[in-house]
Amino acid sequence: MSECGLEKRQFGHRARLALSPAEVLKTDDQAHAARTMWNCLHAWWQMMPKEKRTLANADAAIRQARKDIDFLAVLPAQAAQAVLKTYFQAWKNCWDGRADAPNFKGRLRTVMSVDVPQGRDLNIVRVHRRWGMANIPKVGRVRFRWTKDLPVGKHAGAENRITGARLVKDALGWHIAFRVQTLEAKPEPHAGPEVGIDVGINVPIALSDGETYEHGEWLTAKEKARLLHLERCAAQRKQHRRPGERTSRRLHRTYDQIAGLRAKAKRRALDWQHRTTTVIARQYGTVVVEALTITNMVKSAKGTAEKPGMNVAQKSGLNRSISGEAWGRTVTMLAYKTARFGGTLHKVPAPNTSRRCSACGLITSGSRESQAMFVCKNPDCGWSGNADHNAARNILYLYRMGLVLVPAAGRAVVRRAKRVKPAAAR
Repeated sequence: MSECGLEKRQFGHRARLALSPAEVLKTDDQAHAARTMWNCLHAWWQMMPKEKRTLANADAAIRQARKDIDFLAVLPAQAAQAVLKTYFQAWKNCWDGRADAPNFKGRLRTVMSVDVPQGRDLNIVRVHRRWGMANIPKVGRVRFRWTKDLPVGKHAGAENRITGARLVKDALGWHIAFRVQTLEAKPEPHAGPEVGIDVGINVPIALSDGETYEHGEWLTAKEKARLLHLERCAAQRKQHRRPGERTSRRLHRTYDQIAGLRAKAKRRALDWQHRTTTVIARQYGTVVVEALTITNMVKSAKGTAEKPGMNVAQKSGLNRSISGEAWGRTVTMLAYKTARFGGTLHKVPAPNTSRRCSACGLITSGSRESQAMFVCKNPDCGWSGNADHNAARNILYLYRMGLVLVPAAGRAVVRRAKRVKPAAAR
């Protein structure tokens, strides 16, 4: 195949590390040093005049800080440079309107991470069918779970290689996230059919052709009972703690166990989302979803002291269910997976997709009889079916009508495609 039919692609692969207690302490120290380095940079940024906030001056500042503060020396020099570049990139993202302004990183609310910018420093070797080994600067040779073939050894080259990695700690322990660059063939345009997708709570994913994708509970009954027991224990121990008293090691241990169970549930949810979105991206050439503003959908209903809200407990439960389904993450996965398989993803306006009848196109009061049932009250129609299926058909109809949201000047606007004939019976 000629080079014109190839393209570079970068992706990440995350694997669990098997660290000894001594290695865990070393990695924790590096993560705390990286967080402190970020905070020092932020304090320097606020103190310096605008004309002196340059990359060269910041580099000199962190070099001096590594000499003055002893425990910052545990952080490798290249990892410190990565903190510097990440901080400046955070300000660029803020100026471009893609993120909020960077701030100080707290000890408890910050994800612990350490960057390994150079892939050659890792020296990755596969030692077993299920295990590989990598070199972590100032930690040593460590093992990680080999769950995906990586371009190492004779399989590595200038175009297919590991460009770096990042160590990340969550409730399940330390993981390593590799940054992989590969040279792949450009995907041919996907010739699959068009499909509209409606996301929900009772039915997580419903397609316009009648297909649905559902999942069970992320935790078993025994794990749920264990989680409830731990949460009650934590609440009781916290209740007996005096104001200003430090959290006991027993309570910290309980918090870690709670976080471990929740992380296990999230990992299972991620696995289901990856499998489901891959199936959809392979089967359909055009995927259409709603442009949902999820942050507004999960706002609290408690109101104010002067005007208290109604059904606050019910709205709180609904918000938890919406957040648990992670609709935004599903759309993000569909976006890059459809592009990988040669398909396209489009977004259409969300209002009234669940209230409009997909057969007659009218909005009639009372048609949504229940969460799962839609019966059109239009005397000339009377169509009935699953409510999620009806919404998915409406989403696909909006795309065929040309009502597609496109980015313009940092906001989403509706554009009607030219020379698009209205769809007939849906």
